Amino acid sequence: METFARTAKTSAPRSGRLARVAQSAQPHLAEVDKRIIAQAAAFDPAIEGYVSYAIGGRGKRLRPLMALLAGGATGEIKSEHVDLAVIVELIHIATLVHDDIMDEADRRRGEPTVNARWGNSLSVLLGDCLFAHALNLSASFDEPEISRAIARTASEVCSGEMIQTQRRFDLQLRVEDYLRIVEMKTGSLFGVAGELAAVISGATKDKIDILRQFGLRVGTAYQIYDDCLDLAGTEAKTGKTLGTDLRKGKFTLPVLKFLERASETERARCSEWILEGRTMEVAELLRNGATNGSLNAAISTGAEMIREAIPLLATLPPNEHVQALRELGEALVELLEQLRM
Repeated sequence: METFARTAKTSAPRSGRLARVAQSAQPHLAEVDKRIIAQAAAFDPAIEGYVSYAIGGRGKRLRPLMALLAGGATGEIKSEHVDLAVIVELIHIATLVHDDIMDEADRRRGEPTVNARWGNSLSVLLGDCLFAHALNLSASFDEPEISRAIARTASEVCSGEMIQTQRRFDLQLRVEDYLRIVEMKTGSLFGVAGELAAVISGATKDKIDILRQFGLRVGTAYQIYDDCLDLAGTEAKTGKTLGTDLRKGKFTLPVLKFLERASETERARCSEWILEGRTMEVAELLRNGATNGSLNAAISTGAEMIREAIPLLATLPPNEHVQALRELGEALVELLEQLRM
């Protein structure tokens, strides 16, 4: 008999600072969780359990947090902001289901991935169902530009993933190519969360643009953090399969920084190891403090991106949610800095 139960605590750990930022959006964040869990009932009973499993592993909820705080930064947090937060998180969960298939990952948030439990065929379709459901929910907004922007962003996220997959094992990939890819696949969803939250609040165009840019930069930097974590983290702490980027030939920022700074001999050796699948040796090379500091350089790039984004908030009328957005950026800088070797 099929079982869909999760047997371990799946709430992702937050740093103390990040937890305080999240607290500033309570009880709205709790309502987001409640509504996300309730989405499973919208599906056919035959697949409801699979949906419950996919959405039941509670992550950091950073994208919903961005939507809620941006809504509060431009007015009162309303039910429509909670709806937006649910939609962007469902899109994110759909991408995770597909990512785990492509990466052949078997752990996510301390639990078996959907593909590890039920195989790739069912998992692909489940991810598709979640995408479609999120877009269907977006059609409920009165303003058609909101649903169009969500659909456009979902397309951009998928396009970023496709370009990254297309350029696996591509030794000609440049840092600017990587940054464009991660802006599309991760930054864009943070950006639209900030943008549309301001639209829902009836904010002026300049405030909408500010929150879009802030979200875009913070989201891109968060992906840099996640890519550095894939090398510098531990599976015991993160609860997910690590090292998948190198195994799948995804050249993330630490790898590109290393190749930029390496001597001809080091570059040739590292490239050869990557193409031969000798990921353990490459990972050790990147972690080693005696090398050219590529991991720390990648961390600095992400941290600087957030530090440049925070001053954008200075033109918004000050309130507790504007301050929480600043603290969100500072908390993510703190997470990045903790990875330094």
